[in-house]
Amino acid sequence: MELEALTQRALAADLAKAIAEDGLELAYQPVVDADTLDIRYMEALLRWRHPLLGAIPPLRFVQLAEETRQIADLGRWVLRRACRDATLWPAHVGVAVNVSALQLAGGDFARVVQEALAESGLGAGRLELEITETVVLQDKGDDLATLRALRETGVSIALDDFGTGFASMIYLKRFPFDRLKIDRSFVTDAPRDAGSAAIVAATIQLASAYHIEVTAEGVETYEQFQSLRAAGVKLMQGYLFGRPAALGDGLPEIATAVSISSG
Repeated sequence: MELEALTQRALAADLAKAIAEDGLELAYQPVVDADTLDIRYMEALLRWRHPLLGAIPPLRFVQLAEETRQIADLGRWVLRRACRDATLWPAHVGVAVNVSALQLAGGDFARVVQEALAESGLGAGRLELEITETVVLQDKGDDLATLRALRETGVSIALDDFGTGFASMIYLKRFPFDRLKIDRSFVTDAPRDAGSAAIVAATIQLASAYHIEVTAEGVETYEQFQSLRAAGVKLMQGYLFGRPAALGDGLPEIATAVSISSG
């Protein structure tokens, strides 16, 4: 136990150094228009390659950041880098950033977002913030006010992993969402499982009533792509369109990837 605690303290110190010295990386995965295959967003996914331990699983170091009160610094780094990277892309392509409940509850989250936009010069309309059901379950008035304030500036708000709990539907009307991301567990089985297909159809109908876009995440096969598009899903994300990767000189060719998969 003592050795484990010592290891955690050392890892926490290394994480703080990585944040301060740009020792982290962002990988990006495309979110595409199902009809045109144009990229609408690139979702930023945080990566940390420790100099001695190699790649550290995101779940581990994000949890470590929360436990050691570094989550605000970590979140700020991600926002600043993602906004800066997005300025290098075509103007119609936005960037999506995941936000934890602790980040949102920090008290100055709206200011952090505005600073990241101002420093990079990225328009607010090109930034999407993804929150999980944890934020919805806490139902804090301050969090709701922060989301509304950011949305009024043009920032989009998405609810990730939709369909995994009843709270998502209960609070859908109260929270200012622009997009719902259907959990991959329903996407995987949608082409062949009537229950999953029904959940997808119900989500689309519900979202439409509130004028909310729907994104299907975890799309890996052409069969899933066809099934979801026929059901009315307009935005999709998954290995079919591209795995998370560091970006080089340009964005991935989505149409080529889908064409190869369909053949």
